[in-house]
Amino acid sequence: MKRKRKVVETVFSILVDSYRITEIRANSIFGFETALDGILLAYSLVVLGLVER
Repeated sequence: MKRKRKVVETVFSILVDSYRITEIRANSIFGFETALDGILLAYSLVVLGLVER
């Protein structure tokens, strides 16, 4: 359980620091979801090594 928590905290920290996930300013839930989807897609592509930061 400790190891999984560390991984989740590390990923969240990266999303906050590198992708500014806490600074999403959307006018609707759909806009927020779209922005979050884009951030998670970018992060996934970087993790998979398909793109560079």
